[in-house]
Amino acid sequence: MERNKYYRDELPENNPSFEFNRRDFVKLLGGGLFIYFQLGDFLTGIAAEAEQRRSLPTDYNSFLHIGEDGNITCMVGKIEMGQGIITSFPQMIADELDTPIESIKMVMGDTELCPYDMGTWGSMSTRILGPSLLGAVAEARVVLLSLGAEYLKVKPEEVSVENGTVFIKANKEKKVSFGQLTKGKRIEKFMDVKPKPKDFSEYKLRGKSFKHADGVAKVKGEAMYSGDFRMPGMLYAKILRPPSHGATLVSADTSEAEKMDGIVIARDKDLVAILHKDPEKAEAALKKVKAEYKFDEMKVDDKTIFKHLLEFPSEARIVKNTGDVESAKKNAELSFEGEYYNSYVAHSPMEPHTALAYFEGDKIILRASTQTPFGTQDGVARELGMSLDKVRVIPPFLGGGFGGKGAFLQAIEAARLAKASGKPVMLQYTRKEEFFNDTFRPAAVIKITSGVSKAGKISVWDYHEYFAGARGSDTVYDVPDAKTTSHSAKDVHPFGTGAWRAPGNNTNTFARESQIDRMAAKTGTDPLEFRLKNLKDERMIGVLKAVADLFGWKPAKSPSGRGYGIACGFDAGSYVAHIAEVKVDKTTGKVKVVRVACAQEMGYCINPEGATIQMEGCITMGMGYALSEEVLFTGGDIHTGNYDTYQIPQFSWIPEIQTRILDKNEAPQAGGEPGIICMGAVIANAIFDATGARLYQLPMTPARVLEAIGKV
Repeated sequence: MERNKYYRDELPENNPSFEFNRRDFVKLLGGGLFIYFQLGDFLTGIAAEAEQRRSLPTDYNSFLHIGEDGNITCMVGKIEMGQGIITSFPQMIADELDTPIESIKMVMGDTELCPYDMGTWGSMSTRILGPSLLGAVAEARVVLLSLGAEYLKVKPEEVSVENGTVFIKANKEKKVSFGQLTKGKRIEKFMDVKPKPKDFSEYKLRGKSFKHADGVAKVKGEAMYSGDFRMPGMLYAKILRPPSHGATLVSADTSEAEKMDGIVIARDKDLVAILHKDPEKAEAALKKVKAEYKFDEMKVDDKTIFKHLLEFPSEARIVKNTGDVESAKKNAELSFEGEYYNSYVAHSPMEPHTALAYFEGDKIILRASTQTPFGTQDGVARELGMSLDKVRVIPPFLGGGFGGKGAFLQAIEAARLAKASGKPVMLQYTRKEEFFNDTFRPAAVIKITSGVSKAGKISVWDYHEYFAGARGSDTVYDVPDAKTTSHSAKDVHPFGTGAWRAPGNNTNTFARESQIDRMAAKTGTDPLEFRLKNLKDERMIGVLKAVADLFGWKPAKSPSGRGYGIACGFDAGSYVAHIAEVKVDKTTGKVKVVRVACAQEMGYCINPEGATIQMEGCITMGMGYALSEEVLFTGGDIHTGNYDTYQIPQFSWIPEIQTRILDKNEAPQAGGEPGIICMGAVIANAIFDATGARLYQLPMTPARVLEAIGKV
């Protein structure tokens, strides 16, 4: 059985310890044509830093390989975690190169075979790496045409290419395949004049819908994740965890655990673990370990966190300042003060953090669920005191990341335990460990002072973001006097925080669009009309009009009792607008999202099917942070340990979803994150329209909804 024909797995089925180095990999492919390309200007600084840090060659290259059989291997440092680049990258390559998409195979994230990449996050795969990848393919195409012309003994302008074959235009019977051109050769060639990739009008595969290439393998259970790998002598690890993020291990008595058959105790400084070939027996032995801790916890909990954030000394950075905000606030006809909050939110991926670590001689190999394979390689090398060439990270498919798998603690722990025990070690976080070690979306506060004329024109906007991050904090609307300030500080949180799908933008869009809705309601203006009246950005206007048409919006002053909400925003190059319909049970506070429409303008859309899936996923996931997801804690003690205390969206929640992607013949932009940023705001605004109650804190739990209704 071919395990997965779309995702090149370098380990043979029956020999999981067999590995290739880069030279062996080239030999295996039988030479062929290598075309090297430079990363774009956006990555130049990062690449230069990486070169120095990783001792890479001066020219930072990534490459394509065209084999003797005509198959093409594309190696990128990005990983596949469900976002679909394993499908869209082959679309781009095949289209640019004029070769069948079936001939494209991907090798992704392998630190030994793929070019350095900072990580898969920020919706940067297509919009940032994509142009460089297309530049490489465009160069490959010109080189192949030149080689083909030479082979066919004609001038380069007399040949063309189709389906991976170079042919003479005047006589298509005279032709040569890519495989024939590269047979037995290894050709390294740069063009003196770099060719430009194709124009939008020449696209044949880009812009067409393709189902995810890995879909069948995943549905059939053939796709390999980190926890699916097995090795002779492999042991499962169960780690002694502190009861709190404020706890430090003083001592650990493992004597009782050591009495159990087959148990291996592994220690490395403060890391204490029980190893066994049966994970349940390792877990049972772990319960017998007697540990003593000392505590130094931050005196804060999920109820006092917002007061803590506002009182904590922070550094203020002005993100944008236009006009005279202070004078405008004094002269505003109608003034509004708003303070908005969001709690800590977990990433909660379907696949918890997992890593398999084992040694081959003096080299350590890791199969790790990570969004940052090269960062993981750096971290393991640093922790173990090894050189980079002695650490190889091979990320299989990831079962969700959302920014949370940018952290790679589990890989470092597995590596340390493999070194300490001399055995292959599999470390799979339990759900409780996943929550405890997560880098949560930070709790944050947004304070807004705004003013509007009685005619409905926004006159002033003074925006302060505390610890959410500045992404999405821009005013968006046309305001003559506007100021945005970002507040940040170190060690403000009682535990780790980090990027969470569209970092910062969910919080900022919730605050901004709620404040906008308040002003619209006060002036008696339809929420859509109010936004359009205060916008000059034609692209934002375009998505708002598109979603209104898709939804069938009828103008009305809010609260209208219909339960309709609207919100718009911008993320990672893309514009997005949502309209939602909700029903609110005024006796229980429960909110049912009935329908959500979403319009997105993301430049040229490579794979509309894939983009639609991402939009639908964003809408579904976004209902969680909007309505239920909240981490409960006291100091460093995380009370949330599983889904009995952390509610993610269920299938029964899923509303009718309508999506529309606007046509735009411009550079492709983000598709994996924009669709989530409006969900808190659009549901909050729909709740207001249904009940007249304004919600200021995410998530909008039934208790908070009832409390808000009680204030109406």
